[in-house]
Amino acid sequence: MGINEGPRGVSSRRAFIKQSGLTLMALTWPIDLTKISTDNIMTDKKQLDVIIIGGSYSGLAAAMALGRALRQVLVIDSGLPCNRQTPYSHNFLTQDGQTPKDIATLARQQVQQYNTVKFFNGLATKGRKIKNGFEIETATGESFQSKKLIFATGIKDIMPPIDGFSECWGISVLHCPYCHGFEVKNEPTGVLGNGEKGFEFLSLISNWTRDLTLFTNGKSTLTKDQMAKLASHKINMVEAEVERLVHKSGHLETIIFKDGTTHAIKALYAPRPFEQHCAIPESLGCALNEEGYIITDPIQRTSIPGVFACGDNTTRMRTVANAVAMGTTAGMMVNKEIVLEGF
Repeated sequence: MGINEGPRGVSSRRAFIKQSGLTLMALTWPIDLTKISTDNIMTDKKQLDVIIIGGSYSGLAAAMALGRALRQVLVIDSGLPCNRQTPYSHNFLTQDGQTPKDIATLARQQVQQYNTVKFFNGLATKGRKIKNGFEIETATGESFQSKKLIFATGIKDIMPPIDGFSECWGISVLHCPYCHGFEVKNEPTGVLGNGEKGFEFLSLISNWTRDLTLFTNGKSTLTKDQMAKLASHKINMVEAEVERLVHKSGHLETIIFKDGTTHAIKALYAPRPFEQHCAIPESLGCALNEEGYIITDPIQRTSIPGVFACGDNTTRMRTVANAVAMGTTAGMMVNKEIVLEGF
């Protein structure tokens, strides 16, 4: 893009430098998303082209694609992303090591440059099919209508009844080695899991550390062959039930077991069951797979015509980079669908 181009028609070198400076400032200044700007806050009830529910990485990527396609868009966001407790984001080119909040802040600032994209800070609670599209209702009673819907609502991890677990989640109790493994490489590390899934995940984590222990949180269900594999790699296994995690500000120090024993630890991988963060897609009839993810095709269409989904609510590949890619795809394909229907 040249300095004479852009969503607001930047027409001078001075304006371009000023805009660039603001972008750089956003990387270092923590900003409350609800106070960035009031220019793009939704104030009327007109028919929209697209409503995007969820304003984190995937939703914002979809909004940018649609804003650049001149679509009238509303992003409804409750401001509670699932990684809000995670201190740093990794494995995303150009943003490696930034905080999730800083990435989202800069993303929203850039999306707000497209004046056809509006925001509503609140929780979407109901959705229904209407003659010309869909209607979404919020927790505070507002309703909005659009031709198409995009759900970028993420998932909600279900925490176990272990004291200290939730406080450590995303900090030292982890779900993804590709997101966090490098930062805890070669540290005393554990995997909280059992059976085939626990063994499979343990095998993966062995790439990042040799100081590794499997915590089955009860009697092991591993096979003899799996036990032999652990022994051959000198991986310990503890079957005692976990009582609590001792930590400092979310950073693990010790696991306390119900039998009174302890285990010093720095990182604990603990894949969790989940539920959809938003129930509206299922209420509209969107099909879920056996794992609980919204089923989509390669261009992010759900099983309901006019409804798209992107991000963590659709896939195991739970990374910022993947969420952005899926959101961009959803935005582009929604616009294409609208164009073809009206051409």
